Amino acid sequence: MGEAIVVKRGSGVVTITFENYKVYGDTVTRTIPTALSAARNWLAGASVGDYALFAGGSGPSSVVDAYDTDLIRTTPTAALSAARAWLAGTSVGNYALFAGGNTGSASAVVDAYDTNLTRTTPTPLSVERQSAMGASAGNYAIFAGGYRGSYFNTVDAYDTDLTRFTPKVLSVARSSVAAASVGDYALFAGGDTGSTYHSTVDAYDIDLTHSTPTALSAARGFLAGASVGNYALFAGGSGPSSVVDAYSANLTRTTPAALSTARRDLAGASVGNYALFAGGYTGSYSSVVDAYDT
Repeated sequence: MGEAIVVKRGSGVVTITFENYKVYGDTVTRTIPTALSAARNWLAGASVGDYALFAGGSGPSSVVDAYDTDLIRTTPTAALSAARAWLAGTSVGNYALFAGGNTGSASAVVDAYDTNLTRTTPTPLSVERQSAMGASAGNYAIFAGGYRGSYFNTVDAYDTDLTRFTPKVLSVARSSVAAASVGDYALFAGGDTGSTYHSTVDAYDIDLTHSTPTALSAARGFLAGASVGNYALFAGGSGPSSVVDAYSANLTRTTPAALSTARRDLAGASVGNYALFAGGYTGSYSSVVDAYDT
């Protein structure tokens, strides 16, 4: 059995719900855990130890909610050190990291939570920005891109000791990218610069070496990423789009079956042998979930 908590987001302020997907053979069933302690969107999620953490969000909010493997919700003693929305989350070693965002202005703050849900505040991002995206490769948590009046190609990486590094920048400055990890790589795909959408994919390996794999099959922003087996999948996006691109561990791109419903602003998460893509916006808010196996 595998479990995942999925955030469903639209392009406006909506109530957040959480859904737990349990996989029994080929059957996916749903349960609904205790709701967040405060309704919000534009939050970030990351996992550490036995917890899935959801931090920040509209308001802006400093709230952090933690769900354990029994889906019991707790609230860490320390909230975020700065309330903010449009922050990014990912994990490395024994830490879940939440970076950047908007407090009323762009922020460089980074908060780290360990397996006991104790908070520390590592070195800030090298540049204040919101709408960056996070993914992990080996012993690094990587935060890429973002926006603060203009679009950024900045990349910050944190190792398992929370030491910050600044790898080579993205090949194209942009926000609203999707991120996922596969094999030795963290991938950052698509994105936008205002009215222009991008098909660019940037990859960082476990040594923070940068490369640019084959581009997405269609340029788009506001897409979602998730990993399953030996693939990183990037689904949906502006248009709205139903396109799904899959990258293998050697960064070869294939195009699986499209989403059942074209949509943007969806969320991705992994559970057992499935990558799930949930919610989104089609012109109205969507409750559709698509699952891809290996």
